[in-house]
Amino acid sequence: MAVRACRVSDKIIVMLKHMRWNDVELEKLNPLLDRQMITGENLMLARVLLKKGCVVPEHSHLNEQLTYIVEGALKFWIDGKEIIVRTGEVLCIPPHMPHKAEAIEDTVDLDVFYPPRQDWLNKSDVYLRNAEPAASR
Repeated sequence: MAVRACRVSDKIIVMLKHMRWNDVELEKLNPLLDRQMITGENLMLARVLLKKGCVVPEHSHLNEQLTYIVEGALKFWIDGKEIIVRTGEVLCIPPHMPHKAEAIEDTVDLDVFYPPRQDWLNKSDVYLRNAEPAASR
């Protein structure tokens, strides 16, 4: 990972980052769910790896979320609807909107959050760490 401080003005210094996913820590949250995260000043990009049957329990957060499916498919329960998001598709989830997801096949997704998820950064995201697979519900 390359990090470089750049001066924007006399008082503001921002950090420029250039990295490869292979160099980002892979966090194992449960047997069916792994995650990598990169944060900037105001954004977070997460690469989420879900095995088929992985369930992300219903939750909401103050963060706006964009979910892009790189490969696979996720079924979301959101706003009273079931929505399947497949490879190449994007779902935009507004702040504070309760949602749940299930991997209906092995899936790689990229999630963008504004602002960054503090519960993920401080590892207080118990709802993910204790999630049960779809088969055992």
